[in-house]
Amino acid sequence: MTGPTAYLSRRVFDGGKIVPDAALLVEGNVVVGVIPQNDIPSDAHRIDLGDRLVTPGLVDLQVNGGGGLMLGEVETAGDIARICAAHARLGTTALTPTLITDTPETTRKVVDLAIEAWSSGVRGFHGLHLEGPHLFAGRKGAHDADLIRPMTEADLALYEHAASHLPSLIITVAPETVTPEQITRLSAAGIHVSLGHSGASYETCRRAVEAGASLVTHLFNAMSPLQHREPGLVGAALDLGGLSVGLIADGIHVDPAAIRIALRAKAGPGRIFLVTDAMSQTGTDVSSFFLGGREIFRRNGTLTLADGTLAGADVDLPASLKFLTGPLDLPLETALAMATSGPASVLGRPLGRLVRGCPADFAAFGEGFSVEGVWIGGERQAPG
Repeated sequence: MTGPTAYLSRRVFDGGKIVPDAALLVEGNVVVGVIPQNDIPSDAHRIDLGDRLVTPGLVDLQVNGGGGLMLGEVETAGDIARICAAHARLGTTALTPTLITDTPETTRKVVDLAIEAWSSGVRGFHGLHLEGPHLFAGRKGAHDADLIRPMTEADLALYEHAASHLPSLIITVAPETVTPEQITRLSAAGIHVSLGHSGASYETCRRAVEAGASLVTHLFNAMSPLQHREPGLVGAALDLGGLSVGLIADGIHVDPAAIRIALRAKAGPGRIFLVTDAMSQTGTDVSSFFLGGREIFRRNGTLTLADGTLAGADVDLPASLKFLTGPLDLPLETALAMATSGPASVLGRPLGRLVRGCPADFAAFGEGFSVEGVWIGGERQAPG
């Protein structure tokens, strides 16, 4: 019988703190713990990662695509695996692929394939995020206004079915387009209701939170802004204690000053977590692609429609961490928690931490958050 494997490093982040000169001990596909190097069992196989920063695998709750595919384009569970693999090569070992506003037929197809992906054990797949179609057209961003629509009984039944067969389900809604009763029903089914693409008032958002909404989608973007007489969704996101919020940290979607203000307003890294809003170009070198028949242009780190409207983000989580710890000078432990244990806590799943019993999903980063190794279930993933 073989013993455990000890991954030695000068710095191991366990999801809450950095442990110096430690070893990550793994047995099979689970974590045993982070221990002093002097306590490594004699029968352990040692792998010395030197100065590389070892962290839990990154967790991304808003990923529209990757590897050349948008989630709405998938035709098999293997296609979902392709999206997950593109992000795994960038250190993201857990994600909830995201379907932006689409037809009822495409939504059902994606739900069915997502259930198949989970049942077949697609690596890195940990649920689904449906961003729309129940949004406010006035804050649609790059979503197709012709596909935005009210929530029906058939929709609710589909979402309840999906939630009963998936490890997690996030649904982004504009609170002014759904009823509190619908939000309560979704929440009662175990669905994480997120507020976004909305022009709602603070009071409307507050009622949505009382009904069961718990998240906000890509803070500051496509939502009613904070004003002194009407705080809007931004004000609700920063003020209401029941909301955790996703943030795109690429220096483009949100100004650094706004990020600093938000971090001061929301105590603790678990309340603001990083998302990429990544599109199909992630993991490729394409300069443009199509979304619902409209061309998306990739230029200078941005993705835009022809009219300049931002259409997702051209960023990955390691780049976001580099931005937060560089120009924003955020403490390393705080930034790492925003990409690991923070979003994992939102899902309520044993991810994003290197503690006993958690899956042995982790990554090793070099200088500037270069990805130098990724493991899922204790197995090293092939570089892309």
